[in-house]
Amino acid sequence: MIGLWPNCHRDGDILKRLIATGLALIFLAAPSGAAQLDLNLPADEDLQDSLRNASLTVQAIDENETERRNLVAAAQSDYRRLLAVLFEAGHFGPVISIKIDGVEAANLPAVGSSDPIGTIRIDVQPGPRFLFRTAEVGPLASGTEIPEGFAPGQIAGTDVLRRTSSASVEAWRNIGHAKARLADQEIVADHDVDRLDVRLIIAPGPKLSYGPIFVEGAKDVREGQILKIADLRQGQTFDPGQIQASAQRLQRTGAFQSVAIVESEEIGPADTLNMAIQVVERLPRRIGFGAEIATDEGISTSAYWLHRNLTGYADSLRIEGAVDGIAGNSGGADYSLTFAYNRPATFNPETDLFVNGGIERVDEEDFSSDRAYIEGGARRIVSDEFQYSYGIGYEYSQDRDAFGDRNFSIASFPLEMTYNRRNDNLDPSDGYYIEAGLRPFVGFETAGTGAIFTADLRGYQGFGADDGTVIAARLQLGSVVGPELNEIPSKYLFYSGGGGTVRGQEYQALGVTLPSGDKVGGKSFVGLSTELRQKVTKKIGIVGFVDYGMISADAGFSDGESHAGAGLGVRYNTGIGPIRVDLGVPVSGPGNPSGLQIYIGIGQAF
Repeated sequence: MIGLWPNCHRDGDILKRLIATGLALIFLAAPSGAAQLDLNLPADEDLQDSLRNASLTVQAIDENETERRNLVAAAQSDYRRLLAVLFEAGHFGPVISIKIDGVEAANLPAVGSSDPIGTIRIDVQPGPRFLFRTAEVGPLASGTEIPEGFAPGQIAGTDVLRRTSSASVEAWRNIGHAKARLADQEIVADHDVDRLDVRLIIAPGPKLSYGPIFVEGAKDVREGQILKIADLRQGQTFDPGQIQASAQRLQRTGAFQSVAIVESEEIGPADTLNMAIQVVERLPRRIGFGAEIATDEGISTSAYWLHRNLTGYADSLRIEGAVDGIAGNSGGADYSLTFAYNRPATFNPETDLFVNGGIERVDEEDFSSDRAYIEGGARRIVSDEFQYSYGIGYEYSQDRDAFGDRNFSIASFPLEMTYNRRNDNLDPSDGYYIEAGLRPFVGFETAGTGAIFTADLRGYQGFGADDGTVIAARLQLGSVVGPELNEIPSKYLFYSGGGGTVRGQEYQALGVTLPSGDKVGGKSFVGLSTELRQKVTKKIGIVGFVDYGMISADAGFSDGESHAGAGLGVRYNTGIGPIRVDLGVPVSGPGNPSGLQIYIGIGQAF
């Protein structure tokens, strides 16, 4: 301040100079030559909003555009844009005037003068809203569903005309008439009575079947495998739903950056239609890593290497290594090295082959286990939401727990299903998710024979603008039926407590206490979680949560012990998923231990 005004000593002088300088800065920052916009729009608020959103002139003024030629060009484009909005709303006799400094914009040259623009006035008189007097479309395919608004007495508008035309054409395409189109339209406006007479004429064209199928853009993925996954067979009747499903199957392999299935412009011999499958392949290799932190569980880290097209069949191999429990308070660190192989369209276009396996070392407070396993099977992808799998697996483990040192040899037959209707996998605000598994197993050595059932059900409901408030709930179930408690590997038994079950409680704090006072896992588990998620800004949200867990020594969820935890969390939206920080405290449970538990990760807790 002294450097700016060395001769100013009184507070009043300094204040005056500060005000003068601030006004000067504001004046300099303000856009020079900014045009004034004067809008005279219809009283209907929805129509006003539509006209404003369509106007390039409004957009240009909002962005402080001052270049004359740009403003003139925007105004001249607005005649057509505003007219389209009015026609869509059923106003077929509007009057639109756009004047720049008193001269109609349509009469001005876009280039020439460089004089600044003072005022732009947009005046829209929509005129009366027209109704359909006659509304005809045909010929129609069997089962065509025409929009309800396309009928005599309904409000006429170009939007309902487009939807009617599209529905009529798509109905023909859905039964094989690939070249169906709107051949002609007769539209007559009677301005004396504000009525519209419309007749849409559809040309179905011949019923077509697939001709030769070509593959374009493939480099490393075999063309034969692409055709097998797509499953568009020459001679089959054209089906747009089948084409969409084919493109989704190809995209789902992960081997392609983009997939498009394009039909030929021309009809081939004997009413056939050539098809081109156009693909752009992804880079085949990828690496990634992840990390989570929890107070008791310590630091969990993982890294993976992925090959998206291992042998040219769009098959993927993922190798992942993980270390859990680093610097944790619940035993030593856990180590695992696993692989997952997937080959699409192995048994049929919708059914993939998978082979998974790995080795792991688990060192927990109540047990330790060295385990190796392998399993393979088929995964059928019924739709984008629903899939199920079945297979056979074998595992061998050496366990040490309250029952002593034991060896387990188990053959199992896993069955799993997933139904995912969430609107976002990492940050859902609507929908639900169901995952269930049944694993019958036959035990050898010290292992018993029985079955494991697990289920994970999650639901989400958003409220308010942009789903700013979300209520989320989760139910987890697990049960081991058949063998005695000491005949079950530690990996198959259930514990509760920690970030995946009951936050606020110590990791695996709740199990089954034996007469000796030692703790083991239970044969059944019930977990309940609820969250209230509230957005504070576009990036930041807060969460309140309550978790409950019950462990029983019985497979039927009876005579169990329970505990609960609650807390608050913060979410920071990164654009690809939220960063999660949860602070939890115990609420109830055996001994009701005290202490704050902290959990940090990526994505919502569930």
